[in-house]
Amino acid sequence: MSISGRIGLGQARGGDTDVVLGEDWTGAESTVHDDLSMGRAQRGVVSLNRSPLARKIITFNLMAMVMMVAGVLYLNPFRDSLVYQRESAIVNEAGLIADVFEARMPKEAPVNLAAGDGIDLADTLAGIKLPEGTQLYLFDTRGNLLISSDSAPTASRGTVEGLEPNKRTTLITDLLNRGWDWLTGLMRPTQSANQSFDIEKMLGALVPKVEPGKTQISTSRDPAGSTIFSVATGLYQNDRMVGLLAITSAAGEIDELVRVEREQVLQMFVVAIIVSIGLSLVLASTIANPLADLAAAAEIGSDRGARKMSPARVRIPDLTARPDELGRLSAALRGMVAALYDRIDANEQFAADVAHEIKNPLASLRSAVASLHMVKRDDQRTKLLDVIDHDVRRLDRLVSDISNASRLDSELVKEEEQSFDLMKMVGSVGKHLGEQAAEKGIDFIIDLPRDPIVISGLEGRLAQVFVNLIGNAISFCEDGDAVRIWARRRDNRVLVVVEDTGPGIPDEALTKVFKRFYSQRPVGQFGDHSGLGLAISKQIVEAHGGVIWAENIRPTDADITSEPLGARFVVGLPL
Repeated sequence: MSISGRIGLGQARGGDTDVVLGEDWTGAESTVHDDLSMGRAQRGVVSLNRSPLARKIITFNLMAMVMMVAGVLYLNPFRDSLVYQRESAIVNEAGLIADVFEARMPKEAPVNLAAGDGIDLADTLAGIKLPEGTQLYLFDTRGNLLISSDSAPTASRGTVEGLEPNKRTTLITDLLNRGWDWLTGLMRPTQSANQSFDIEKMLGALVPKVEPGKTQISTSRDPAGSTIFSVATGLYQNDRMVGLLAITSAAGEIDELVRVEREQVLQMFVVAIIVSIGLSLVLASTIANPLADLAAAAEIGSDRGARKMSPARVRIPDLTARPDELGRLSAALRGMVAALYDRIDANEQFAADVAHEIKNPLASLRSAVASLHMVKRDDQRTKLLDVIDHDVRRLDRLVSDISNASRLDSELVKEEEQSFDLMKMVGSVGKHLGEQAAEKGIDFIIDLPRDPIVISGLEGRLAQVFVNLIGNAISFCEDGDAVRIWARRRDNRVLVVVEDTGPGIPDEALTKVFKRFYSQRPVGQFGDHSGLGLAISKQIVEAHGGVIWAENIRPTDADITSEPLGARFVVGLPL
């Protein structure tokens, strides 16, 4: 895992805020760029021609609904149910009519339907009330037509109260049917408009299939596409089939019921489409518009960076009150932009500080070189050469430290964290620098826990921090002083402390020691330090999610004006 995730991004989310969605959010005037405001005003709630995401949302929502309705219409479950019920009804109706004819036949005398012996077909047929549109046909056992409801009119069946046909409009279904008929008409040969449908011919093919004790049923369509149900059954006298009876339903009665059912489905579909489009537009406005604002803000920044149009800073819309991914994205972008501007400001300040720090030794060098041409005495020339040498070494040290500091950010991002024993690393650094302290007559004390304390981070960079802190402590101490390094574990953090008995830190410098190029050194050490060590240490510690501070060691906490007994630097790192 890289340490880059901890660098430069602050908490962009606010505290207690109200939840806002889509265009309910309006940014403060100071945070919304004029170009962004103009684009939002031109776009409106949602603009389909400018928002591919909005078009996709609406299209996918409609595709799912169209497929569902198309599946319902294609499978036609209500039509299958209606067809089954109508077939069952017409079979029962044929059986009842056959029972009427059989009841009029004599029990013992022979019956010949073709000759009219035993039963008067016309008189019996006239007494039967058939539904409107239903036709009845009687055949002999050879399949010859004897009589039909066309040649011998039957009594009309009256309308039963409560069963009147419900004449409902089927505008949508009729429109779709006309469109379908037009399309299919382009692919099939045209039929004559006066082409008739021969029901007798259809029954002539159905009647021979009737066997004793069985009933035959068929479904066909007339030239207009209307469905007609046909049923053929036998007429029996004493279990002997003496004739055949066939009835046909009214053309298109089942189609009318199906159209009504389809119309209801399509009406619900139209309402669902309107609701779906409305909800899709609302959803698109809550997703596409904020994303468009974020993209527009980023594009404004890109264009401004390319053309250097305006010095004003790019403002990312604040959508952090949204409890969704767009809120997270807005917070991340705002944090990223803030971090980039902070980095730009820091680089500008760093460049200014570098220029200022380099000018001092360069001015000293220029003065020394100019004086070198004028002096005549050897001791003065030697003194000027010493100054030049000191300034050259100071410049070399300064450039090296500046180079290290400028590369630190990118190196912290690239390097990978690893787990290591912090106490072992601090102990190794202390052991190495303890020899330097011993050469100056400084007591060097290491008080570290024996148990390992494992943390995750960049071991080499943290080692650089403690080298800086311990080296600074040694540099401020004289013969007889002491430097102490100790560590303690506190809950989920570990504290590593570097103390010395040197002169301490001036109170006004406690808040400045971690600034770049700030150096509070004795006169004899002028120019030996660039003032970047503590600034680099602070940057490394904070990149690890830790803290570092400096304080003076006083004889008593009650008297803060007492002379300090030394300085203390504390590094706190998370476990």
